[in-house]
Amino acid sequence: MDLLITHATVLSGDPDNALMEDAVIGIKDDRIAHLQVRDTINPLPNADRVINARGKVITPGFVNVHTHAILTMVRGVAEDMGFAPAYTPGVPHGHDVTPDEAVALARLGALEALLFGSTLINDSYVHADKTLPAMGEIGGRVFACGRIHDVDFSRVHEQIWEHKTEIGETTLKQAAELAETWNGKMNGRLGVHMAAHAPDTCSRDLLEKVRDTALEMGLGVNCHLAQSEIEVERIQERDGMTPSELLDEIGLLNDQLIAAHCLFLNDEDIERVGKARINVAHIPKGNATGGTAAQTSKLRRAGAQITLATDNMHADIVEVMRWGLNIGRLQEARVSEFWQPETVLEMATIGGARAMGLGNEIGSLEIGKKADLVMFDFEQVHMTPATDPLGNIVHVGQGRDVEMVIVDGRIVVEDSQAVLVDQNQIRREAAEAAKNLWERAKAS
Repeated sequence: MDLLITHATVLSGDPDNALMEDAVIGIKDDRIAHLQVRDTINPLPNADRVINARGKVITPGFVNVHTHAILTMVRGVAEDMGFAPAYTPGVPHGHDVTPDEAVALARLGALEALLFGSTLINDSYVHADKTLPAMGEIGGRVFACGRIHDVDFSRVHEQIWEHKTEIGETTLKQAAELAETWNGKMNGRLGVHMAAHAPDTCSRDLLEKVRDTALEMGLGVNCHLAQSEIEVERIQERDGMTPSELLDEIGLLNDQLIAAHCLFLNDEDIERVGKARINVAHIPKGNATGGTAAQTSKLRRAGAQITLATDNMHADIVEVMRWGLNIGRLQEARVSEFWQPETVLEMATIGGARAMGLGNEIGSLEIGKKADLVMFDFEQVHMTPATDPLGNIVHVGQGRDVEMVIVDGRIVVEDSQAVLVDQNQIRREAAEAAKNLWERAKAS
């Protein structure tokens, strides 16, 4: 083995072997090659490095299916404005960001996500040709795409939706070129999903072209769906239907789609998206900050696949699990088997992996799968006692409790610090980029 981890408590994500005490994990190259409860009779496999993980809990790496890493630039401000930054006056917008600023801010967001245990993020915003490889250098799995749209985003925050064919052609071409250049690079850690921004910012014609391009190139599709009442009103006015009806009519509403938010769906919409078995990128903390929540209990019962995401302004998927669990219980008005810690762990791991088309490779700890895992430090006051390790993580844990992260068999976070990059430099460069953007926004 290249690496052997001993004496670990393992939450494998495999229903047949969910909790393993005093377990041994062996990693060879980029795969899990050994996984079992310690056998005191037979000797351990030989390894180049052995880590004693007594007092640690190991989970699969988290799959964060919907992020905008650059939007760390509006952290702590946009949350209190009540709406998504692209639609909000007085804050920096995507069209304001230079390529260098995009790289600085994207690296900050990707670093934060990795430190907090997200071994894969699915990101979209601007200058993806520069940000995708820059984020990949930090060590995690990164899927990315520039936002595909044909609305003039420089007018949307003024409540003006003006669709321009040339904008759609450019953003779609850039997405296709990004996939041709970077999809599958860095030992398969980089990927591209076609990121159609939202039904109200994409014309019907552009959405059809996204569908065709994704099919032709074998790529997944993600978008915002029913994220605002304005979106619903715009599509009703423009197309005479709801956003989910529009995507269904076009042929994008299927089990290959990752749809973020899904807040303003009527009962017919919920039945429709459930029947299509779409992957809902549930963003419980971000949406609750704005006073909303997806009807995840109804969506689950209808057949939709619920995954978890941080969206923008923070990257703690552990906190998102807690919000997802509690919002589900609020909708049920009780504690039941329908919403338990294992429910949200599945959403954050194998559920997200399946949504990304990677369920056979990541999302659970099993022999033969990629060695993507997260080690939590349980030797802390708030994690003691550890009667139920998963309960501790979901109810009282934080991303800051992550001590080690392994991606593709390589340690990328150790002692809660990034191994491959200078995280203080990343922080300084991002702070300077955000400072410049806010100064320009205030002056405009």
